[in-house]
Amino acid sequence: MKLTKIISLLLVLTMALTMLASCNLEDVLAGIMGSITTQPTTPTIPSSSTSTTDKGEGDPEDDKDAWDEAYEIITIAEAIEIAKQAGQDGTSDRYYIRGEVKTISNPSYGEMTISDGTGEIYVYGTYSHDGALKFSEMDETPVKGDEVLLHCILSTYNDSPQVKNARLIDFITVDVPPSVNPDDYTEMAIVDARDAAVGTLIKVTGVVAQITYANGMKPSGVYLVDGTNSIYVYDGDIAGQVKIGNKITVLGEKDMWILETEKSSAEKHGYEGCCQLSSAILYENDKGSNEIDFSWCEEKTVKEIVNSPVTENVTTTIYKTTALVKKVPGNGFVNYYFFDLDGKTGNYTYTQCNGSDFAWLDEFDGEICTVYLSPINAKSTMSDCYFRMMPVKVIDEGFEFDLSKTPEHVVEYYGVDQFLTEYTGNPLLKLVTSVDSDLLGFEGATLTYTSDNESVVYFTTDEEGNTVFNCGVNGTATVTITATYEDYTHTETVSITVNAPSESKGLTIEEAIDIAVGEIIQVEGIVGPSLVNRSGFYLIDETGVIAVVVKDADVWEGLAIGQKVVIEGKRDKFNSGSKGYGVTCITSATVVANYYGSHEYSTESFITDKTLDDFYALNADEDHSTEVYVCTGKINWVETAYYTSIQLLTPNGEKISLYSSSANQYNWLKEFSGEEITVEIVPCNWNGKNYYAGCVIAVITEDGKVYNELNFTTGK
Repeated sequence: MKLTKIISLLLVLTMALTMLASCNLEDVLAGIMGSITTQPTTPTIPSSSTSTTDKGEGDPEDDKDAWDEAYEIITIAEAIEIAKQAGQDGTSDRYYIRGEVKTISNPSYGEMTISDGTGEIYVYGTYSHDGALKFSEMDETPVKGDEVLLHCILSTYNDSPQVKNARLIDFITVDVPPSVNPDDYTEMAIVDARDAAVGTLIKVTGVVAQITYANGMKPSGVYLVDGTNSIYVYDGDIAGQVKIGNKITVLGEKDMWILETEKSSAEKHGYEGCCQLSSAILYENDKGSNEIDFSWCEEKTVKEIVNSPVTENVTTTIYKTTALVKKVPGNGFVNYYFFDLDGKTGNYTYTQCNGSDFAWLDEFDGEICTVYLSPINAKSTMSDCYFRMMPVKVIDEGFEFDLSKTPEHVVEYYGVDQFLTEYTGNPLLKLVTSVDSDLLGFEGATLTYTSDNESVVYFTTDEEGNTVFNCGVNGTATVTITATYEDYTHTETVSITVNAPSESKGLTIEEAIDIAVGEIIQVEGIVGPSLVNRSGFYLIDETGVIAVVVKDADVWEGLAIGQKVVIEGKRDKFNSGSKGYGVTCITSATVVANYYGSHEYSTESFITDKTLDDFYALNADEDHSTEVYVCTGKINWVETAYYTSIQLLTPNGEKISLYSSSANQYNWLKEFSGEEITVEIVPCNWNGKNYYAGCVIAVITEDGKVYNELNFTTGK
């Protein structure tokens, strides 16, 4: 106890003894309390003040009358004027205000707008009555339509009046009748709701299993589970009113959601959207802590979940899996991945908060856990369509790999996936023959391969001792893949068809460049490195190079740098802006024939007698998009908390922009940051600027070339 308080208490006791001589006991006690109380106390509010009642009936008004009797409340109009006078620094005193909650823009922080008939005011954040708890930590909180009593500081932000550091003294829960007729909604189990036609009005009951968040950690929707299946309910108001474990009844409209800008791409892949309920209303909430029933969840590997056809209605259903949880920090964001037991097959969580909504996964980083995982939606581009994941529940059960299953694991994750079911040429593919896994705790597992028809499929050994897969004459063969680890063995077979077409000779690159724009042509060449921020690659032969733009994801099947191919497409000139020549290219490309192989692309047409300063000075009105320059420069990689950028510095210090939507598309160049390097770089001007940006296709090192493989690692 502070010295001043002790002195005050002694003075009070002295006063009390003096009063005893001349006053009765009741007067003495009143005097003591009056002396001790140096600040207004919080009056007692009738217990009915948090009653649930219909808006406009007697009880809420009685409660508000009790507030008026207990507190010195100002109107919101008065609060606005006080805030304006206080300015950005805010008031030194706190004020009592009350009002109806018009909106809750962020239920995590209690960010809301309230109104009382004299005006409305923005509430920056709300705490418990004593300031000890954040809004999200409180057991009971108001929702839209409720009446609140706040004790707060008043200030302005950017000249707009606001409430700061609001303390929630009390609130009246108002039961607002639904704005729709519940009889218009058909009650059904979630498993049936998932199959209902788009637009069907549905009533479902389930337990909240997970809450999703939008930018700024604003609740955006919930996963609802009822023991038959799960479904996503997209509604920020509902998400802000419920907690995990609440059993709720929702009225909503069946929807299959796709981002507007991805609809055309999704249609190409047959993806119909995220299975969800939209335009939803919270009809009932028991506000309980119910156990979530996951017993219905089908068990699948991460590989099986990731590879689920996007044409199937699997989004927002939950699967039980075993996964490696991996936290991968980025520049201003964090990605959380769920990998299969090979440590590489998987995908990242779907976040709109730069990963902060999944900070609860940090304790599982690097651990193999039991995960209840859901493909929440699919990212659709012209070249690909793949699921993004939502973890609903994670349990660390101290996973230990059963080493007797090593051969089965090795065949499944390292053996079978090396092969396609059909080949149109000889792939000359080096095969995996030995597998170690620090993650699972084994080493020295072996893989061997045999063919039942060696005229069609056969295996050879190269000079380095690698087993090489070859295709011969047309036909079908069965390949047997056998994995062995200690005394354990596992075998699987793959049927392979060789269907090499008759030799198909296309135009040379030089001939293709000379063809009129709009003509459909066939061109032969070697698959070169990737385009950047475009789905495609550079096709190269002895006569030149040309950009090939790919629309269909199927074109990427089995495609790799160094293969000899014949492609068909439209001779085109692309320019999405209003300046410069643009880019000479082949669009809507398909593969007519793939003769595979691992060929070094020709550099005969590459320009080696120019510098990057010459590149920088190129006239954008002239076509230089079919040229490759071999030059020396320095990679300038700039990384801050807010952005990442990349340029190529010329000998004279000029900065050549590298065309991309994000510097992260050039992550493979990061290791060369600040170094003088020799690059193969192509001028490009897809977006119609008055200058050429660059596309680095390779870095030449002492050990060989490092290729730009962007679309080959993410686009297939």
